[in-house]
Amino acid sequence: MTTRVAVLGAGTMGNGIAQVSAVSGMQVCMRDLDQDAVDRGMAAIRKSLDRLLSKDRISSDDHAAALGRIETTTSFDECVKGADLIVEAVPEKMELKVELFQRAAALNADAILATNTSSLSVTEIAAASGRPETCIGLHFFNPVPLMKLLEIVRGLRTSDATVEKARAYAETIGKEPIVVNDWPGFATSRLGIILGCEAIRMVEQGVASPADIDKAMELGYRHPMGPLKLTDLVGLDVRLHIMEHLHAELGEQFRPPALLRQMVRAGKLGRKTGEGFYTYE
Repeated sequence: MTTRVAVLGAGTMGNGIAQVSAVSGMQVCMRDLDQDAVDRGMAAIRKSLDRLLSKDRISSDDHAAALGRIETTTSFDECVKGADLIVEAVPEKMELKVELFQRAAALNADAILATNTSSLSVTEIAAASGRPETCIGLHFFNPVPLMKLLEIVRGLRTSDATVEKARAYAETIGKEPIVVNDWPGFATSRLGIILGCEAIRMVEQGVASPADIDKAMELGYRHPMGPLKLTDLVGLDVRLHIMEHLHAELGEQFRPPALLRQMVRAGKLGRKTGEGFYTYE
């Protein structure tokens, strides 16, 4: 049973993972490279919990208890020692994730090592640890506290026991897990990216406006958010990076549209820069 979780990375995904783990009764250590990043992560958690409290989705006692279960640090060693589950939530760079798995495996021989990658090979990341049977993909969705899905990605050598522990963790934190085998893009990124890719091509070709393309999917197919709004939320640079990876691994259907490259070069990255396919205040 998972009782202590180490989260490596205090950004959007990392602080969300830390929050849902703490709310579910687990002790959490959240680590990032510098104190400013850690402080921003904790501020985001407090803001999220305050919002849940204001909507009566969490009690004041549970609010205080969750915050009390989260410790923060800039020390890698301090964070991973004693953890039952170590989740990395760092940028989508293979070399960075491999390095973290190697370091974590050397410091903690017993913990499950999980990567929050949305598209990179879990098998390759796991191999670097020297104990791939205890490594797995835990692909969370943004915003972590609200999204019900947790995609559990099984590497080539991930054991059945590790999959079952990951499933138990998912259910403890209130997620609905699906289990998929390691393949470029898994299930969710592969399907989501191809839809987003085609929507961008439609804008590029003048088929319809971003708003009308999104409305078509929201009203016609009951998607909660259209593919272009979602691209703005995720970040155009992030989507471009994933498309480039899937293009190399799976073929031409994932070739990034020229419009997407132009927008990224122009610094139009979506919500985080105030402009993408839409403009934000």
